[in-house]
Amino acid sequence: MNNVDSPVQANDPLNPDSQVSTSQPPESEIASSQPNPKKPWLWAVLAVVLATGGIATWRAFASNQASKPAVAQQGPPPRAVETIALSQGSSARQVQLLGQVEAAERATVRAQTSGVIQELLVQPGDRLEPGMTIAVLDDADQQLATAQAQARLAQQRSNLARLTVGTRPEIIAQRRAALSSASAREQEAMDNLRRTESLVREGALSQRLLVEARAAVDAARGQRLEAQAQLAEAQAGPIREEIEAQRANVAAAQAEVNQARLTQLRTQVKATSAGVVERRLVSRGDYVESNGEIVSLIAGDRLDIFLELPEELTGRVTAGMPIQLTSRALPQWQQHTTITAVVPAADTASRRQRVRVRLDNGGQRLLPGMAVTGTLEMPSNRTSFLVSRDALTQRQNQWLLFAIADGKAKQIPVELVTDMGETVAIASNELKPGQDIVLRGGDTLRDGAPVKVVQNSKP
Repeated sequence: MNNVDSPVQANDPLNPDSQVSTSQPPESEIASSQPNPKKPWLWAVLAVVLATGGIATWRAFASNQASKPAVAQQGPPPRAVETIALSQGSSARQVQLLGQVEAAERATVRAQTSGVIQELLVQPGDRLEPGMTIAVLDDADQQLATAQAQARLAQQRSNLARLTVGTRPEIIAQRRAALSSASAREQEAMDNLRRTESLVREGALSQRLLVEARAAVDAARGQRLEAQAQLAEAQAGPIREEIEAQRANVAAAQAEVNQARLTQLRTQVKATSAGVVERRLVSRGDYVESNGEIVSLIAGDRLDIFLELPEELTGRVTAGMPIQLTSRALPQWQQHTTITAVVPAADTASRRQRVRVRLDNGGQRLLPGMAVTGTLEMPSNRTSFLVSRDALTQRQNQWLLFAIADGKAKQIPVELVTDMGETVAIASNELKPGQDIVLRGGDTLRDGAPVKVVQNSKP
């Protein structure tokens, strides 16, 4: 039996590299080894058990190594933040108003008499002072009218002088002579009538000649009575009413002369106020009627700026409110002033209410027609809190800030009432005066995250 087992042990099944004897055992030895055929399976079972135990041991070790970081990640460390106490305050919303510059005064110079323009002495952009000549018209017709008015005035003055001085003796003597001549003609006509009547009774003359003689007597008597009245008038002199009436005639004639002279002077078209020539409306040689347009003027030293209000501000803006003006055409120009007046009607084009701002344009920088932007600060009627812009966080179109409660961050949605630059006005029903909120360090915070206050700033 020992001889049979020794070669089998030399050929180890667990060591495939082991050397196997090349000598062939005899058949008797092979037959003797058949009674122990299950012995290789025991080695296989032992190998499987050892492999299974190694795998279990490796899994237990790996699980132990993975559980160590999980224990370390049970809670993140608190985040350091800076807080500030919340305080209430009044806010003002800045509103941008658009408008344009308009001349405070605009005028059209017109001709006050008709005529042909001989000279046009101004150009667009010229600055005019009161009394400066703008244009000269042909005054031939006006000169003729002045001469006629002066002749009528001289006649009326002569008549007034005659009434005032009284009738001269020469005129009285002349009228006495006229009365004597008229009386003589009357007497001659009466003598002729008597002869004619006598001859008619005798039948020497016809009845027709008698009628003519009577008519001649009546005519002579009328001339005598007229001459007698003129003599009486000359001897009595003019009455007070006649003198006053003649004086009125003289005054009327003088007014005609003055009007004719004024019309002649108006052939020189002059500026009645200071301004700048905007454009010429006629040219040399044009015929203009009375009231015809010559040039248009604007007052360059005073300007009005009209700004349109948004519909939600209608009725809320009053005169005297401060406003800041800027212009894109003049980048360096800026004006702080107040609203002069509110136009109590909507503009016909934009259907919006407008406000007016009066400016003194001493430097002549602004020009009518320029666009101007006005910045108006409108106080808010809502109760709000003033915070630094650093305290706000915007996520998905929602403004947020974080308050501190029990050492943790509490996320609070807020409404942005007014943006005032570095400071903003916010509103929320969850906010209270004096409440601590995160000023810095809240950009990456989440609701309920642990925080550690490293500095508490005063409001």
